[in-house]
Amino acid sequence: MKKRTLVLSTGNINKVKEIRDILKDLPIDVVSKDELGLKEIDVIEDGETLEENAIKKAKAIKDRVQGMVMADDTGLFVDYLNGEPGIKSARYSGPDATDEKNIQKLLKALEGVPMDKRTATFKTVIALIMEDGEVLTVTGECKGKIAFKKRGQSGFGYDPLFIVDGYDKTFAELGNNIKNNISHRARALEKLRIVLTNIIEDDIDEDSSCQ
Repeated sequence: MKKRTLVLSTGNINKVKEIRDILKDLPIDVVSKDELGLKEIDVIEDGETLEENAIKKAKAIKDRVQGMVMADDTGLFVDYLNGEPGIKSARYSGPDATDEKNIQKLLKALEGVPMDKRTATFKTVIALIMEDGEVLTVTGECKGKIAFKKRGQSGFGYDPLFIVDGYDKTFAELGNNIKNNISHRARALEKLRIVLTNIIEDDIDEDSSCQ
């Protein structure tokens, strides 16, 4: 059976490696947009939902490549802040946002708030555009609480603040090996793997019936 191609809208080599690993048992070649010479494509994430942003990022490169296209968007939704920073998580502290500035703004917004009211949910939405243009989305979630200060050295973004339910440690304390098995993105990617597996099995069934 001919291998299919899955183009990722990210240039993040860690994301690419993670996705390749999760899909390694499928007849799919996973390539990043950077590997196809599309590094210059930079999408303005102005959608009102994670789904809108993920689909927009996927559509931005769909007409430039052959095969399926995948993009994702992630947000941290803090209950006490009515869902903020939410879809603006990456740019929470403004146009010149950095991980550190975002963390400090979030800690300031939650100053004096007790732990039982610091509940939050990390969400990742993955958009998959098929060769024929059909759009599919899957969602992964991870619940936890926001720490009073940074804890741990690994990870990125809000990882030093997000205490994962059931672990009493932040993503940054757990380390990438554990995080990549239990995180919101890992859960969304597992759903994507199931979707792709079913699609490929359907193709095999169709090929068999045509012989």
